[in-house]
Amino acid sequence: MRIYLIIVLSILFFSCKKEVVPNNESSSYKKVSVKKNKKKQNLNISILLDLSDRIDSVKFSNPSMEYYQRDLGYIESITKVFESHLMNKKTYSINDKIQLFIDPEPSDRALNKKITNLKIQFDKKNATKNKIKQTSIKYKEVCTDIYNTAISDGKYIGSNIRGFFKNKMNDYCIDNKYRNIVIILTDGYIFHKHDIIKSKNKTSYLTPKTIKGFGLNTEKWNKKMERHNYGFLSIDKKLENIEVLVLGINPSNNNPYEGEVIKAYWSKWLTEMSIKKFQLKTADLPTHIDDVINNFILN
Repeated sequence: MRIYLIIVLSILFFSCKKEVVPNNESSSYKKVSVKKNKKKQNLNISILLDLSDRIDSVKFSNPSMEYYQRDLGYIESITKVFESHLMNKKTYSINDKIQLFIDPEPSDRALNKKITNLKIQFDKKNATKNKIKQTSIKYKEVCTDIYNTAISDGKYIGSNIRGFFKNKMNDYCIDNKYRNIVIILTDGYIFHKHDIIKSKNKTSYLTPKTIKGFGLNTEKWNKKMERHNYGFLSIDKKLENIEVLVLGINPSNNNPYEGEVIKAYWSKWLTEMSIKKFQLKTADLPTHIDDVINNFILN
């Protein structure tokens, strides 16, 4: 009986021992750690509005949603993402800013003062929950006023986007201590009456007439564009410290390749300026662009 008990106990001992995880495997398991979230960056967001006749609800009417209303939806999304970014940071690490530009500036002094108030910066001293939440409210109110004023005035002289890149981007939108994001609301065409230059096949502007005149309205448009080196005139600037998101591209329906041509012009131009991260999006409804804005700003 004693021998039998010894045999049984020995079997139990060795069978249990086999199930013990070896020390080296156990310690290896304990060393596995969850990857920490990347440190949240300080954002410097600049919004540039194109107030050309693209927002004219008579000339370019869209029954599903007018283009200026889409712009307002995009702006609301941008400011909401900015607020979310701030709310998810530790208070001591907050140092972020947002601003809005129109070029050329409106002639309305009162409106210009309101635009100045949209230059907002948060740090640990003023970043209360209530103040942060006021950002989107303030932007919605002022931007609605901006669009209503521009439409009722009806004097569309174009938008000086190229001039802004050339003369103001470095000074107004780039701070080396921040992640600099520039969001441009435009139909993709560029025209300003004080900046009309052509040099060989490069222009300071892009209109449906330009695209048609260069014969970029056939299925071989891309080969022709490359062969003849069509594109925007260089501004001789290297802007590698900014990221650019273009929203609202709205090509003419007269050319099935128009949208591709516009994006090719912009892509070539931004690449020439050493801008590594950029996206170009058509004028979809704000609900569809929401995720685009969120992913661009927060990733």
